[in-house]
Amino acid sequence: MQQQLDLDGRSFIKGVHIGTIFHNEDNLYSVIRVRVEETNEAHIEKDVVVTGYFPLLIEYDTYTFFGSFKEHPRFGKQYVVDHFRKEFPETKEGVIQYLSGGLFKGIGKKTAAAIVETLGERAISKILEDPDVLDNVPKLTKAKAKQLYETLREHEGLEQIMIALSQFGFGPQLSMKIYQVYKDETLQVIRTNPYQLVEDVEGIGFGRADDLGLQLGISGNHPERIRAGCLYVMEQHCMQEGHVYMTYEQVLDEVKRLLEAKREEQIDVACISREIIHLSEEGKLIMEEDRFYIPSLYFAEKGIVSNVKRLLQQSDMVTFSEAEFLLALGEWEEEANIQYSQKQKEAIQQAICSPLFILTGGPGTGKTTVIKGIVHLFAKLHGLSLDPASYDADEPFPILLAAPTGRAAKRMTESTGLPAMTIHRLLGWSGEGFQRDENEPIRGKLLIVDEMSMVDTWLANQLLKCVPSSMQVIFVGDEDQLPSVGPGQVLKDLLRANVIPTVRLTNIYRQAEGSSIISLAHAMKDGHIPDDLTLPQKDRSFIRCTGGQVVDVVKKVAENAKQKGYRAKDVQVLAPMYRGHAGIDRLNETLQQLFNPKDEQKRELVFGDVTYRVGDKVLQLVNQPDENVFNGDIGEIVAIFYANENVEKQDLVVVSFDGNEVTYPKQELHQITHAYCCSIHKSQGSEFPIVILPVVKSYYRMLRRNLLYTAVTRSKQYLILCGEEEAFQLGVMRTDDGTRQTTLYDKLIAIISPEQSLLPMEDANIGMEGVTPYDFMENDIT
Repeated sequence: MQQQLDLDGRSFIKGVHIGTIFHNEDNLYSVIRVRVEETNEAHIEKDVVVTGYFPLLIEYDTYTFFGSFKEHPRFGKQYVVDHFRKEFPETKEGVIQYLSGGLFKGIGKKTAAAIVETLGERAISKILEDPDVLDNVPKLTKAKAKQLYETLREHEGLEQIMIALSQFGFGPQLSMKIYQVYKDETLQVIRTNPYQLVEDVEGIGFGRADDLGLQLGISGNHPERIRAGCLYVMEQHCMQEGHVYMTYEQVLDEVKRLLEAKREEQIDVACISREIIHLSEEGKLIMEEDRFYIPSLYFAEKGIVSNVKRLLQQSDMVTFSEAEFLLALGEWEEEANIQYSQKQKEAIQQAICSPLFILTGGPGTGKTTVIKGIVHLFAKLHGLSLDPASYDADEPFPILLAAPTGRAAKRMTESTGLPAMTIHRLLGWSGEGFQRDENEPIRGKLLIVDEMSMVDTWLANQLLKCVPSSMQVIFVGDEDQLPSVGPGQVLKDLLRANVIPTVRLTNIYRQAEGSSIISLAHAMKDGHIPDDLTLPQKDRSFIRCTGGQVVDVVKKVAENAKQKGYRAKDVQVLAPMYRGHAGIDRLNETLQQLFNPKDEQKRELVFGDVTYRVGDKVLQLVNQPDENVFNGDIGEIVAIFYANENVEKQDLVVVSFDGNEVTYPKQELHQITHAYCCSIHKSQGSEFPIVILPVVKSYYRMLRRNLLYTAVTRSKQYLILCGEEEAFQLGVMRTDDGTRQTTLYDKLIAIISPEQSLLPMEDANIGMEGVTPYDFMENDIT
């Protein structure tokens, strides 16, 4: 093999592995040092650094690596590996030493010598070809023989698998990920059903598997291909569009479109129908009437409904008379120097007297003031202390505050003076699952969850099932903001179903204080554009510019803010798209140069095409519960350590999230991105002193009323709109309210009897008695 590769001119290095510099167990990325014994590379050092994706290699064993030399910007020359193979010893002494090493448990030098004495110096090759030859070795037990063969096969098999996967077009990183899932069965799975990869291996989508299927000669209407297409379409629509289900006709049409777009063959709808039914029979999809669900979403909706019903039926709630409430309210108003409106008083009273309660309203309507009142009156009426120090370590603080993001939780703490946390942290998210569930619920008397519009179906279900029946729950949110990134529209459906006591705050208090930002937001919510949109206001302005001018205008506005003493953390640019001349990526490059330019005194690190620098403003992209940092949190790079300065022997970036310092090895920098400009979705749950919002026609595909409304309401002091007035108007006029397909509303109103229901109920099954999706499918099949 080596000789052939050498003759073909392929670069190789054969040598002894003399030390591991770095090895990541999760993705198997490794940096090792190799003492070269043989190579076809010219002018090579005796010891070289080799990088690639492979398991933890045995020190002092010999390997052949295939790849090429590349110049690392900091660490110099490295040999980057495409694939490798283990070189087995070829002399009797070498084979004895190898078999008696630490790799083979229970095989000492005496046993190894007996194996070589019986099988000769080609012992390893003979064992791999026929493990039964070990039966001839004296005193070697069947158990040891089996373990010896399996260990040898694992090391030999990995080489063959890596080579085969590279021939199928998979890079070394993805190849190792596939191997971790299937081990020795990797090639059998791929050759038998490459579409299985879509279900089992993260990072492999339908397109990649379908290319492989075509390469292997799998027909366009093969059942496994159609099956994979069905699952892919379902997952894409749920994750990309936010749907909880798809109708039978939608699945049929989308799958047919997907499969025919990739191949020239026509796909018979009868074949798709058959696979849809098979998937539902196997439990891979859930069928209800003419709707199909991913199982986790179907059961999450059902879980939300059953837990809402359970919590509404609390029978042992402590109640208070009108006189008790008014007395406590009067004392709190005097203490806090607050005068609540009648609607706000109603909200506080209902919240305290309801097992489940929803408080909703737009910006400036006093939600935060009401939450503060609820907390203090609940404590006063129940005789509870609001000093966390007055509770023992094993005694839970009675009032729990939570929000979907770290920044939103921090705002709750600032407004109430009480500890708040993310929902994930409250539920004990560990990266692999939640520690809290119905068998180990959260502890306390009252739970308040803010920014409920951001909570998706999965998280809402997990949260509600962790709430004990003795706990009161209050959801707070603005239904006109963007729905959750994940599937569903939980807050909107809860409000629409009207089965939970709700108060909508409508009076705008900040508008009375002269906030034109708030008046603009409420006009947008109603689908109106105020006449003064482009006129300068004391807290708002509109700068006309084209898409090509956006970067320069944003830079100038940010420059003016910087000159007035505002820092990067005070100024947030929001945009709906990453790519393009007015996209987030381009704006981040420009704003980094403005707020944190290159400086010989500042350390920096290149990751891909991005340069991170001490002092950079960055955004967390994934949940890291162990580090108490979550998707959407914004921090600052406070230190960079290079590989030759630490025991880990790797580049490290330290980010401070409001004092919580998190360290990222270089290979984990995909978890963060620059945050001088961020997406509107990522800004949810946050507020900033200054918001700069470019809105141009090149964003048109993304512009929606709730998107722009969410962006505008992130601003606390100043809002600078820049772009094209027509684009802003088009965005406000476009609404996709209600387009998410969920059945939470229908399931919720079904738990309330017609006499109790707060909404008129209709029988959706009138005229449909006895009809099931199978009837539709049979018609299509025949």
